[in-house]
Amino acid sequence: MAISKTPPVIALHNVSKRYGEVQAVQEISLSIAPGETVALLGPNGAGKSTTLALMLGLRRPSRGQIQLFGENPSVARRSRRIGVMLQESGLPSLFTVNELLELFGRFHEHSMQTQAALEMVGLEKQAKTRLGNLSGGQKQRVYFALALIGNPDLLFLDEPTTGLDVTARQSFWEQMHLVMARGKTIILTTHNLEEADALATRVVVINQGQIIADDTPEHIKQSVGGKLVSFFSTQVSDEEMQTWPDILHLRVTGSHFEIYTMHAESFLARLFGCGYDITDLQVVGAGLEEAFLALTAGKERQAL
Repeated sequence: MAISKTPPVIALHNVSKRYGEVQAVQEISLSIAPGETVALLGPNGAGKSTTLALMLGLRRPSRGQIQLFGENPSVARRSRRIGVMLQESGLPSLFTVNELLELFGRFHEHSMQTQAALEMVGLEKQAKTRLGNLSGGQKQRVYFALALIGNPDLLFLDEPTTGLDVTARQSFWEQMHLVMARGKTIILTTHNLEEADALATRVVVINQGQIIADDTPEHIKQSVGGKLVSFFSTQVSDEEMQTWPDILHLRVTGSHFEIYTMHAESFLARLFGCGYDITDLQVVGAGLEEAFLALTAGKERQAL
């Protein structure tokens, strides 16, 4: 007896997109299964936004095939099975939160109850507040609720926590986990690598229009190796340290140094040999940010 295989929610096969002389996306193939939370990462100009637009049916590929729920993305988009949270909303500021959710809910056949959407994003107390009177973090929650109100099977979230403080970001992540627990498929684009690590079950890295990595966050971190060395010192010169051969990436915040290196032992031997006064020394495995930088910058050194 044959076992049926669940079809992918999104499928791209040898997809390319060219704008005049610019090759934005080149021969991308990608399949995303129901229930996956996929972080789509890439440096600016890597082809990430174009790939997202192709998935949504907002752009047509120059070559290749794209399917969304087994059909052309422009058709699937009209079937209202997706929710989209973009960075720029363009919503009228005089509408209250409740009015916006009621309005958007009418666009869908199987929308959530307005109260349920308010509770999911923690905006019950702001239901009668006009959009223009909300804080930046509260507005982000409204945009998230509007993406959820249609009870979609697939969510596209474009830089959802941009401009949020640490507390608001953590709150959003908690809300995201509730949505993930309901089995929704989520495509997340973000420049916050900590966010991708915290939420995504799968990371797809795009660089120069091509997919250069596609795996779980943990496997991607393991694949590049290296160590992250951090410490505090008022004696170390960041200008001098940038000339050291074992440093791939360097971040300096006041007297706090973070160094990503493939040769932690030789770096530490040189550091100790200089006789610097250092405190709070830590050596850990590479995080997703270091892995991302290593993948997209190759072996070039980069000061952050």
